[in-house]
Amino acid sequence: MANIPDATVPDTGTIAGRLDRLPITRTHRRATVAVGLGLFFDFYEVFLTGVLSSVLVQEFSLTKAELPPLLASTFVGMFFGALLLGRLADRFGRRGAFLLNLGLYSLFSLLGAFSGSALMLLVTRFFAGIGLGAEPPLADTYLTDLLPARKRGRFIAWAYTLAFCGFPVVGFLARGLTEHEIFGIAGWRWLFVIGALGAGAVFLLRRGLPESPRWLESVGRTEEAEHLVAGLEAEARGGVDENAAPARGTTRKRTAAPVRELFGPALRRRTWMMVVFQILQTLGYYGFGTLVPLVLAAKGYALSQSLLFAALTYLGYPVGSALSLPLVERVERKYLVVGSVLAMAVFGIAFGYSGSMALILVFGFLYTATSNVFSNAYHIYQAEIFPTALRSTASSGTYSLSRLASGAMPFVLVPLLNSHGPTTLFLVVAAALVVVAVDIAVLGPRTTGRRLESVNDEIAPPLR
Repeated sequence: MANIPDATVPDTGTIAGRLDRLPITRTHRRATVAVGLGLFFDFYEVFLTGVLSSVLVQEFSLTKAELPPLLASTFVGMFFGALLLGRLADRFGRRGAFLLNLGLYSLFSLLGAFSGSALMLLVTRFFAGIGLGAEPPLADTYLTDLLPARKRGRFIAWAYTLAFCGFPVVGFLARGLTEHEIFGIAGWRWLFVIGALGAGAVFLLRRGLPESPRWLESVGRTEEAEHLVAGLEAEARGGVDENAAPARGTTRKRTAAPVRELFGPALRRRTWMMVVFQILQTLGYYGFGTLVPLVLAAKGYALSQSLLFAALTYLGYPVGSALSLPLVERVERKYLVVGSVLAMAVFGIAFGYSGSMALILVFGFLYTATSNVFSNAYHIYQAEIFPTALRSTASSGTYSLSRLASGAMPFVLVPLLNSHGPTTLFLVVAAALVVVAVDIAVLGPRTTGRRLESVNDEIAPPLR
C-alpha cells in the first residue's frame, strides 16, 4: 500500500478534513468518557473470572480439568462477538454495534450472578463474552473516526486510562467481597451484579453519542455526515447547528466493503501483521493478568494473600495507562509498541524468578504499568492502519484472534504452570512478546500525528 508522503497537509474540503481541523469539543470529551466507561467494564469482565478462579474452584468443587473451560468460556464468546459485532459496525454503523454489545453483556452478566452450577456460569459467561467481544476494537474505531488527527492518540489514551481503573477495582472488590455475604448472597455473585448494572448505565450514556461521520460518508450517507460535521463545527464556535437532520438513510448508495479486500494486494501485509500480533500479544497481556492469582498460589501464598497481591499489582494498569498520555503523541506509536512489549518480556521473566513479597510486587507492578503503555499504543495503532470502510471489520476481526487465544490460554498455560512452575511460564510468554516486537518493527507503518487518509490509501467501497 502506498503511503501519502506528507501527512500534515491540511485537507479542509472533505468530511475527513473538516473533522481533523476541529478543536476538541464537548462532544469529543463526552464520547471519550462514554467509551472509556464501557471499556472499564470490558476490562473488569476480562479479569473477573481469573481473579475469582480460586473462589469458584471452592464454590463449585471444580477439579483441575474443569477449571480451564470455565476460564475460557468468556474469551470464546468474545471471539464470536468480535467477529459478528465488528462486521456489523462497518455494515450498519458504529453506534448501534456498541449499544448492542453493552446490552448483551449487561443481561448475561446479571444472569451469571444467579448461577446455581458451574455449567450455568459457563453458559452465561460465554454469552456475556459475545456482548463484550468487540468492545475495544469498536471503541478504537469510533474514537479514531471521530477525533482530529493531532489529538487522536491522546484522547484514546485517556479513554483507556479511565478503563484500566477496572483492573484494580475488580481486584480490590474481589478481595473485599469474596469472603463475605451481603443480604445472604455470596460476595462473588455481587461482583457480577456490579458489572451488569454498570454496563447498563453506560448503555444509557452512549445513546446520546453521534454516529461516525466518516462511516456515514463511506456508505454514501453524505447528507447525514455533513449535518453531523456542521454540528461539531457549530459547537466548536460556541453555537448550535439549527438545521434539522436529514432523514436517516435517504442518501445511502453503498454498502460496506467486502471482507476479501483485507487479503487483497493493498491490505494483506497489514492484515497478516495484525493476525500474528493479536495471537501472540495475548500471551503476555492477558496471560499475565488472568493467571496472577494462580501463579501466586503456585508460589505458596494463601488465597487471601494472592488476591491482595493481585489487587496491588493491578494498580499498575491505570498508572501505566496514565504514563502513556505524554508519550502517544510524542513518540512514533510503532516504536512505542515495540519498546514497551520488549520491556514487558524483561519484567515478566523477573516476576517469574521473584521469590519474595517485595520483588513480586515490584516486578508485578512494573509489568502491568509497562503493559498498559503497550496496550494504549497498540489500541490506537490497530484502528489507524486500516481504511474507514473496513476499519471495524479489520480491527475486530484480527482482535477476535486475541480473544480466541485467551480462551486457549488456560488449556496451555495452566498445565504449563502446574508442571514446570512460574519461571518457565514467563519464559514462554517472553518469547512470544519478542516475536510481537519483530512483527511490528518489520511490517508496521508509521501513524503518529498523520491523517487517517495519509496512513491509508482509502479503498473506496464499490457502488451497490
